Amino acid sequence: MARWTGEWLTTPSSAAGTAQEPPRWPGERLGLPEQGPRAVAGTGRRLLALLGDLVLASLLTAIVTLPDYTDVAAMQQHNLWSIATWAALTVLPVTFFGFTPGMALTGIRVARLDGTAMVGLWRAALRCVLTFLVIPAAVRNADNRGWHDRLTGTVVVTMR
Repeated sequence: MARWTGEWLTTPSSAAGTAQEPPRWPGERLGLPEQGPRAVAGTGRRLLALLGDLVLASLLTAIVTLPDYTDVAAMQQHNLWSIATWAALTVLPVTFFGFTPGMALTGIRVARLDGTAMVGLWRAALRCVLTFLVIPAAVRNADNRGWHDRLTGTVVVTMR
């Protein structure tokens, strides 16, 4: 089952039925090192970066719209603004710099597989939407890439 859910977005050459050995470390098939800069980032660092971004978005939203825990409608509006703030904190920095504030704190960044320096707006926006949906980001392959990374041709790597 893991193979089916983790590899449904394969390249045409791997769909031909050729058996491949599993990689010795995440990113080996992509030509990335096992450790150090440009190695595939681990799940813990990625999760910590996401949590950092969510907390920052919540704090920034609380400055503008104070949460009122007794009013359901006000909390719904506050939560929608938090999501919009998180999306802006995710899409804009990733588009131009390749990392969010949370990623910068944990020392990871988004890199394109084709070697282009900027991730680009459509890739950053699609990654944000698919991360919001949780499942595309949670289901990983042997290279620790979620569906959102495979659809956009990106990989999350370490900076240091």
